[in-house]
Amino acid sequence: MTCPGATASNVRFLSRSDQGGRPDGTQVMVHKGHAFIGHMFSDGISVIDVRDPRSPKPVAYVANPPNTRSHHIQVHGDILLAVNGANVWALAKYNEQKDYFTASLTQSFKGEGLDFVSGLRVYDIAQPAAPREMAFLAIKGLGLHRIWWTGGRYAYASAHMEGFTDHIMVAIDLSDPAKPTRAGRWWLPGMWQAGGEEPQAPKGKRWAAHHAIVAGTLAYGAWRDGGLTVHDISDPANVKLVSHTNWCPPFAGGTHTPLPLPDRNLLVVADEATSSNCANGIAYTWVLDVRAPENPVTIATLPTPKDEDFCAKGGKFGPHNLHENRPGSLQRSDLIFATYHNAGLRVYDIANAFAPREVASFVPPPPEKLMDFRPNVAKVIQSCDVFVDANGVMYMTDTNAGLYILQYEGK
Repeated sequence: MTCPGATASNVRFLSRSDQGGRPDGTQVMVHKGHAFIGHMFSDGISVIDVRDPRSPKPVAYVANPPNTRSHHIQVHGDILLAVNGANVWALAKYNEQKDYFTASLTQSFKGEGLDFVSGLRVYDIAQPAAPREMAFLAIKGLGLHRIWWTGGRYAYASAHMEGFTDHIMVAIDLSDPAKPTRAGRWWLPGMWQAGGEEPQAPKGKRWAAHHAIVAGTLAYGAWRDGGLTVHDISDPANVKLVSHTNWCPPFAGGTHTPLPLPDRNLLVVADEATSSNCANGIAYTWVLDVRAPENPVTIATLPTPKDEDFCAKGGKFGPHNLHENRPGSLQRSDLIFATYHNAGLRVYDIANAFAPREVASFVPPPPEKLMDFRPNVAKVIQSCDVFVDANGVMYMTDTNAGLYILQYEGK
């Protein structure tokens, strides 16, 4: 099977799904042969039967309350966690995408009088094609953005809570998934406006928790233009800061995904490209040595794709998300699977952490239609997230183009 208009290296195209007519996809999780997909613009979650990855079939759509997104999800065992928050793109009607990325959420989005739901929703997915809601934890504010949970008692979410300028890091107790409770929280200095703190983010920069990924008793947090934090979470109700590193400025910021590789004492950090046509410069994916978590040291960057002029192509070019080595998925510390917006999927060999090299790629053709209703949107691929199963089958979402299912053919 081929994919007309795509370019590929060491990647075989298996299939594509329009996700039941909702081809806008954000985070994807695969469980029991089903892909669970949170949407960017459609207010809900799609379930795709991928037991035959060459013939994916939409089998369910879980609708959210009006104007409420579940763009980020987590799955472990037979439990699915879904964030709920304001569908900011539909409600705020930003004149330009950059308005969202260059100011705090409470400055750029005015939620007064708008109808949406904020909190965490929990589903039983023992029958993957028939998710059953089992709990909802309300969190007053503009909503949750992203979450990390691989089982166990605590999940870690980025959440906007009343009184704060933007998303902060929140621990959620799931000892009883049917009765989730909030356990602890942490934020960068200056974010607690209701507590009298003065904002410290430079003008035109956004300090906000994107998400944290946990390895052992350490949580690695991404804070957009606020950089990278490392936390001791031995006591999740009393999170302690170990270190805070920020390379913005001089670099553009957008720190998005911090992937720990604990067996190698490495951390791979993707800075999200947040501007069209590289207006803010090139965004990078960094490799850090974290043997001393109190002093992370950058030792390399992943090579920037150069097989075409991606800055001139339109849309955003540069990192978005990384395959996060979740339990049950492909877990390798020598390969990094990354989405690069209009440059599609990239696979990097970091066996030599000081000299990463690209070993595979897949760039889909332009989307058939645009789900993205934001102003001045280019009709180009904007690859969003990737999940890699234990057999090297890659599930890649896109803002407009649906789910691509691909086979990694490298070593």
